[in-house]
Amino acid sequence: MHSPWFGEFMGTLVLILLGDGVVAGVLLKKSKAENSGWMVITTGWAIAVMCGVFTAIACGSPGAHLNPAVTLGFAIQSGDYSKVIPFVTAQMLGAITGATLVWLHYLPHWKETPDTGAKLSVFCNSPAIPAFRLNFLSELIATFALVFVVFAIFSKHVTAAGPAAGLGPYLVGSLVWGIGLSLGGPTGYAINPARDLGPRIAHAILPIAGKGGSGWDYAAIPVFGPLAGGAIAGLLAKVLGL
Repeated sequence: MHSPWFGEFMGTLVLILLGDGVVAGVLLKKSKAENSGWMVITTGWAIAVMCGVFTAIACGSPGAHLNPAVTLGFAIQSGDYSKVIPFVTAQMLGAITGATLVWLHYLPHWKETPDTGAKLSVFCNSPAIPAFRLNFLSELIATFALVFVVFAIFSKHVTAAGPAAGLGPYLVGSLVWGIGLSLGGPTGYAINPARDLGPRIAHAILPIAGKGGSGWDYAAIPVFGPLAGGAIAGLLAKVLGL
């Protein structure tokens, strides 16, 4: 079972299970974590990324991308595009599966929550102020920061051999925490097409009690904004020799 494809699938599943799970805990009615706020959400997502990276590595994907924007950035930096389609497929399926598990885990709480927007926010992002061009720019900037700093963390210019063995997932989790705190306000920092689109698809097809629409008018922004940011980061990393 150990393979890069399986690692990307399992890592992304864990990422979404814990990431969407913390949002569900904060937003859904009668949850013990209800109304615990942005710090809880950003911290939960940081830990979700760390756990997802460890899981991906353990299950066979040493690169542990978990994110099509990261996969694209590394493909551009290296010139090797062979992993793009298999990795993105695994990431999408893992994201849909993880979101489905979140729905099951919080099953009694959906009918207790009248706010359809809150239910959708468990699965995917929406902008604080709808302005799609600027929302696109926000996702591009935040994802550029994610992918470029990942290149920096693992660059030979940081240390001769990169971070100490096992330290990488903690550093990447901390990076995502920082992005959430600093850059997450405008759009909720999708910074990952699979993280947004996979759960959005799950929201559309699952029999969630009292759900509204799945926000398809906005769905392209957290897909193409992160892909653009990841591509620019990969290109700059290639130019700089990271």
